[in-house]
Amino acid sequence: MGKTPSQKRSYRSSKKKVARNKITKGSPNTSRRQSKQKSTPLPKFRLLLVWAVLVSAILGLGWKTYQLQVVQGEELRQKARSQQTVNIRPYIPRRSIIDSEGNILATDRLEHILYVHPIQFKQPQGEVAAKLSSILETKTPQQLIERFQERKTGILIARNLQEGVAQKIKALRLDGVDVDETYQRFYPQEKMMADVVGFVDHERQGQAGIELSQEKLLKRDLESLYVQRTALGDILPNSLPENLLKSNDWRVQLTVDMRLQRAVRAALQQQIQKFNAKRGAVIVMDATDGSILSLVCEPTFDPNEFYMSRMDLLKNWTVSDLYEPGSTFKPINVALALEAGVIKRNTVIHDSGLVTVDGWPIKNASRTGNGSINIAEILQTSSNVAMVHMMRRLKKDDYYQRLQELQINKKTGIDLPGEVRGRLKSEKVFMERSIEVATASFGQGFALTPMKLVQLQGALANGGKLVTPHLVKGLVDVEGTLHWQPDYPSQQIISPEVSQTVVELMETVVDKDSAAKTENYRIGGKTGTAQKAGPRGGYLPNAKITSFVSILPVESPRYVVLVAIDEPQGANTYGSTVAAPVAKLVMDALISLKGIPPSK
Repeated sequence: MGKTPSQKRSYRSSKKKVARNKITKGSPNTSRRQSKQKSTPLPKFRLLLVWAVLVSAILGLGWKTYQLQVVQGEELRQKARSQQTVNIRPYIPRRSIIDSEGNILATDRLEHILYVHPIQFKQPQGEVAAKLSSILETKTPQQLIERFQERKTGILIARNLQEGVAQKIKALRLDGVDVDETYQRFYPQEKMMADVVGFVDHERQGQAGIELSQEKLLKRDLESLYVQRTALGDILPNSLPENLLKSNDWRVQLTVDMRLQRAVRAALQQQIQKFNAKRGAVIVMDATDGSILSLVCEPTFDPNEFYMSRMDLLKNWTVSDLYEPGSTFKPINVALALEAGVIKRNTVIHDSGLVTVDGWPIKNASRTGNGSINIAEILQTSSNVAMVHMMRRLKKDDYYQRLQELQINKKTGIDLPGEVRGRLKSEKVFMERSIEVATASFGQGFALTPMKLVQLQGALANGGKLVTPHLVKGLVDVEGTLHWQPDYPSQQIISPEVSQTVVELMETVVDKDSAAKTENYRIGGKTGTAQKAGPRGGYLPNAKITSFVSILPVESPRYVVLVAIDEPQGANTYGSTVAAPVAKLVMDALISLKGIPPSK
């Protein structure tokens, strides 16, 4: 049957629908292509989004980097440095002090200290006391229990425990019992060098002597240092300063000689006991450069137990106390008169035994006159009257100017603490009152320290130079090599010719008085017996300082010895009887130790 045209169109339309349905249902690829065609704008948006995020991140990172590297860079570097480095103050022992021969005078050593804390005891106090007493031996259990009652913690029981004792106490493992280890200053020579070395307190601070005056030198330069550390806190060796330990073996060497010091102290102690004197001092100086070879004061103290001594013994009175030198200053005045040209070596002056000045009678110690005597005899007889006549030959202003050139009212500059200046009357008083000239001529009316007198006598011995007395030679290593030494100034105050002349005149004093004479050696010297000035003016009755100063050898003067003994008791107490015998013993020891050959 044939189909009509409308039926044919309807049939073709149906076939197309069926075909489209088949394509839609049966072809997944076609579906994906259609999906892609519909989502084409999405990749561009996502790309732009990702790009924007990345750019923003890069810009933010750059900004943060700029902030960290530039804006906050220095601050962050400081923080990093503070985290990576630490400021430490390592324990570095004080430098040891040695004498001229290398003998140890002061050093640091390990000390064991026993503390108890009763509040931490887990055993009865009686048991703790019994166990400790069995080891300490010097303390009974009852004594320890009484100490335990003092407070609840931090009770010091014993110091300076020996290593073996400390280990036994640690082995007990008692709660509340601690053995601390620390370094303590130790003075092996005890009293022998106390006047020179001084001491440090429990805080390791110098309190006297070289320990105080050379505090910076002894404590070393390094006080603290910055070092780098690892994350675990270990110090990196490459962060330590170079030569950190290189100078640790350097020691402070002094000019004093322990051998001479022992001989001097023994001689001085014997004489002080013999005359029941208040105190005494001996100074031995090498006048060529001012080196102090021996410095002894008696009585003295033990620097290991300085807290047990009287306060007045902790100072060195040869630099801290003033006195009127008396006749030991007469050779200095003779030198001034010779320098001024008002006398010569053979000048003769009449000594009548009495001279009145400004209404004051001045007599010789012997209470008699000596007639017409030359300069050597003036020193031999220690004539006060002849000295007054001699120094009157100088104009007052000239005499006063020469006294000032001696620097009496200035410190010597010695490297010891507590030095005081001498006292010289003002120029106005000196010019107005003739009695001041008179008393100064025989060593009274002004005051100086024993060390100052040694300095002035040293100028006679070394050709007229005022050298600086000193104790510190310098820093040396363990081999004795000198690495550093101080610079000590000197000044010419007397001509070499005059100084040698005065030393030879002093030799006649020793030749006349055999108390200080040593066979086959030429020695110059002068005795002194000076009244002690009172605190309110005038002089103390029955109080005097006897002294003797010597210079040797005369043919080549080098060494000066001063002996001063304060307030000796008895009838026959003069410089010649009290001080001169000590000086002889000291000079004999000096001659032996220094190998001084006999005089030709």
